[in-house]
Amino acid sequence: MRILLQRVREARVRVEDTIVGEIGQGLLLLVGVGHGDNTPEADFLAEKCLNLRIFEDDAGKMNLSVKEIGGGILAVSQFTLYGDCKKGRRPSFTKAAPPEQANSLFEYFVEKLRQSDLHVQTGQFQAKMAVELINDGPVTFMLERES
Repeated sequence: MRILLQRVREARVRVEDTIVGEIGQGLLLLVGVGHGDNTPEADFLAEKCLNLRIFEDDAGKMNLSVKEIGGGILAVSQFTLYGDCKKGRRPSFTKAAPPEQANSLFEYFVEKLRQSDLHVQTGQFQAKMAVELINDGPVTFMLERES
Protein backbone atom coordinates (compact mmCIF):
# COMPACT_ATOMS: atom_id res chain seq x y z
CA MET A 1 0.00 0.00 0.00
CA ARG A 2 1.03 3.55 -0.68
CA ILE A 3 -0.45 6.58 1.00
CA LEU A 4 0.16 10.19 0.09
CA LEU A 5 -0.68 11.94 3.38
CA GLN A 6 -1.32 15.67 3.45
CA ARG A 7 -1.95 17.82 6.51
CA VAL A 8 -4.88 20.04 5.56
CA ARG A 9 -6.86 22.97 6.91
CA GLU A 10 -9.83 21.57 4.99
CA ALA A 11 -10.53 19.13 2.17
CA ARG A 12 -13.48 17.85 0.17
CA VAL A 13 -14.15 15.49 -2.69
CA ARG A 14 -16.86 15.92 -5.31
CA VAL A 15 -18.41 13.48 -7.73
CA GLU A 16 -20.03 15.52 -10.48
CA ASP A 17 -21.55 18.43 -8.52
CA THR A 18 -22.10 16.56 -5.26
CA ILE A 19 -19.77 16.68 -2.25
CA VAL A 20 -19.36 13.06 -1.14
CA GLY A 21 -16.77 13.67 1.60
CA GLU A 22 -15.59 16.73 3.52
CA ILE A 23 -13.44 17.52 6.55
CA GLY A 24 -12.02 20.53 8.33
CA GLN A 25 -8.54 20.40 9.86
CA GLY A 26 -6.96 16.97 9.58
CA LEU A 27 -5.53 14.58 7.02
CA LEU A 28 -6.21 13.97 3.35
CA LEU A 29 -5.07 10.45 2.50
CA LEU A 30 -4.66 9.37 -1.12
CA VAL A 31 -4.54 5.58 -0.84
CA GLY A 32 -3.14 3.19 -3.45
CA VAL A 33 -3.45 -0.58 -3.22
CA GLY A 34 -1.00 -2.82 -5.06
CA HIS A 35 -0.81 -6.52 -5.86
CA GLY A 36 -0.03 -8.54 -2.77
CA ASP A 37 -1.12 -5.89 -0.28
CA ASN A 38 -2.81 -7.33 2.79
CA THR A 39 -4.65 -6.54 6.02
CA PRO A 40 -1.55 -6.47 8.30
CA GLU A 41 -0.11 -3.80 6.01
CA ALA A 42 -3.39 -1.85 6.15
CA ASP A 43 -3.39 -2.16 9.96
CA PHE A 44 0.17 -0.81 10.15
CA LEU A 45 -0.58 2.14 7.85
CA ALA A 46 -3.86 3.04 9.58
CA GLU A 47 -2.04 3.11 12.91
CA LYS A 48 0.76 5.19 11.36
CA CYS A 49 -1.71 7.74 9.93
CA LEU A 50 -3.61 8.06 13.21
CA ASN A 51 -0.50 8.51 15.36
CA LEU A 52 1.99 10.35 13.15
CA ARG A 53 2.94 13.52 15.04
CA ILE A 54 2.72 16.17 12.31
CA PHE A 55 0.46 18.81 13.87
CA GLU A 56 1.98 21.71 15.77
CA ASP A 57 1.82 22.01 19.54
CA ASP A 58 1.73 25.32 21.44
CA ALA A 59 5.48 25.73 20.89
CA GLY A 60 5.06 25.41 17.11
CA LYS A 61 6.72 21.98 16.90
CA MET A 62 5.26 19.02 15.05
CA ASN A 63 4.38 17.06 18.15
CA LEU A 64 0.66 16.16 17.91
CA SER A 65 -1.22 13.49 15.98
CA VAL A 66 -4.56 13.83 14.21
CA LYS A 67 -6.07 11.89 17.13
CA GLU A 68 -4.65 14.35 19.65
CA ILE A 69 -6.09 17.37 17.85
CA GLY A 70 -9.45 15.68 17.17
CA GLY A 71 -9.05 16.28 13.43
CA GLY A 72 -10.83 14.69 10.50
CA ILE A 73 -9.64 12.24 7.88
CA LEU A 74 -10.63 12.19 4.21
CA ALA A 75 -9.47 8.96 2.52
CA VAL A 76 -9.56 8.77 -1.27
CA SER A 77 -8.71 5.66 -3.28
CA GLN A 78 -5.97 6.52 -5.78
CA PHE A 79 -4.76 3.68 -8.02
CA THR A 80 -2.46 6.07 -9.91
CA LEU A 81 -0.05 5.96 -6.94
CA TYR A 82 1.04 2.68 -8.52
CA GLY A 83 1.56 4.23 -11.95
CA ASP A 84 4.95 3.41 -13.44
CA CYS A 85 6.30 6.16 -15.70
CA LYS A 86 9.79 4.77 -16.24
CA LYS A 87 9.23 3.65 -19.83
CA GLY A 88 7.43 5.35 -22.67
CA ARG A 89 4.98 8.20 -22.42
CA ARG A 90 1.97 6.45 -20.96
CA PRO A 91 2.00 5.20 -17.35
CA SER A 92 1.64 1.50 -16.71
CA PHE A 93 -0.69 0.44 -13.91
CA THR A 94 0.21 -3.25 -13.79
CA LYS A 95 1.38 -2.93 -10.16
CA ALA A 96 -2.03 -1.65 -9.01
CA ALA A 97 -4.36 -4.23 -7.49
CA PRO A 98 -7.49 -5.22 -9.44
CA PRO A 99 -10.55 -3.13 -8.47
CA GLU A 100 -12.24 -5.84 -6.35
CA GLN A 101 -9.12 -6.44 -4.25
CA ALA A 102 -8.31 -2.72 -4.02
CA ASN A 103 -11.81 -1.76 -2.90
CA SER A 104 -11.93 -4.52 -0.29
CA LEU A 105 -8.60 -3.53 1.26
CA PHE A 106 -9.42 0.19 1.01
CA GLU A 107 -12.71 -0.39 2.88
CA TYR A 108 -10.86 -2.43 5.51
CA PHE A 109 -8.33 0.41 5.94
CA VAL A 110 -11.12 3.00 6.29
CA GLU A 111 -12.87 0.85 8.92
CA LYS A 112 -9.62 0.76 10.92
CA LEU A 113 -9.48 4.57 10.77
CA ARG A 114 -13.13 4.82 11.88
CA GLN A 115 -12.37 2.77 15.00
CA SER A 116 -10.50 5.86 16.26
CA ASP A 117 -13.84 7.70 16.63
CA LEU A 118 -12.52 10.55 14.47
CA HIS A 119 -14.64 12.09 11.70
CA VAL A 120 -13.66 9.91 8.70
CA GLN A 121 -15.00 10.54 5.20
CA THR A 122 -14.17 8.95 1.85
CA GLY A 123 -14.40 9.59 -1.84
CA GLN A 124 -16.33 7.25 -4.14
CA PHE A 125 -14.42 4.22 -5.38
CA GLN A 126 -13.84 4.17 -9.17
CA ALA A 127 -15.64 7.49 -9.68
CA LYS A 128 -14.16 10.50 -11.42
CA MET A 129 -13.56 12.77 -8.45
CA ALA A 130 -12.51 16.37 -7.93
CA VAL A 131 -10.44 16.70 -4.75
CA GLU A 132 -10.13 20.16 -3.20
CA LEU A 133 -7.79 20.91 -0.34
CA ILE A 134 -5.93 23.58 1.50
CA ASN A 135 -2.61 21.99 2.41
CA ASP A 136 -1.42 23.24 5.79
CA GLY A 137 2.30 23.97 5.77
CA PRO A 138 2.53 22.51 3.18
CA VAL A 139 3.07 19.19 4.93
CA THR A 140 3.02 16.09 2.72
CA PHE A 141 4.45 12.60 3.32
CA MET A 142 4.56 9.39 1.31
CA LEU A 143 3.90 6.34 3.47
CA GLU A 144 4.55 2.84 2.26
CA ARG A 145 5.06 -0.54 3.81
CA GLU A 146 5.74 -3.41 1.52
CA SER A 147 4.44 -6.74 2.77
